[in-house]
Amino acid sequence: MNFDQEAKDNYTLVSAFVPKLDATNSPELKAMFLLLNKTSVANIVLDLSKSSYCDSSGLSAILIGNRLCKDAGGEFVLSGLQPNVRKLIEISQLHNVLKIVDKAEAAKSHF
Repeated sequence: MNFDQEAKDNYTLVSAFVPKLDATNSPELKAMFLLLNKTSVANIVLDLSKSSYCDSSGLSAILIGNRLCKDAGGEFVLSGLQPNVRKLIEISQLHNVLKIVDKAEAAKSHF
C-alpha cells in the first residue's frame, strides 16, 4: 500500500510511503481523499516526509485534498516536505494557499 490513514483526535493523518508522488500513485491518493470526505472527515494532515519528488499529478492530488477539506469546513495541512517537493510548491506559488508544517505532530495546532 502506498498510503496509510490514521484517525487522530480531530484530524486524519495520511502518510505517503512512496519516494515519488506522481501519475502512477496520485490517483490512489485522490481516491483516499474522496473516501475520507464521504465519511465526513474534514481535517487532513498529509505527511510527505518519505516522498522526495512530486510532479503535476501529485500537486493535483494535494489540491483536491485541500479543496475537499475547505468545502467541508475543515483544514488541510502538509507536513514533512523534502527540499525538492517544497521547492516545487514554492515555484507553483502554492505555499501561499496551503498550510505547511515541518512535522505531522506540529499540525495539531491548526485544528
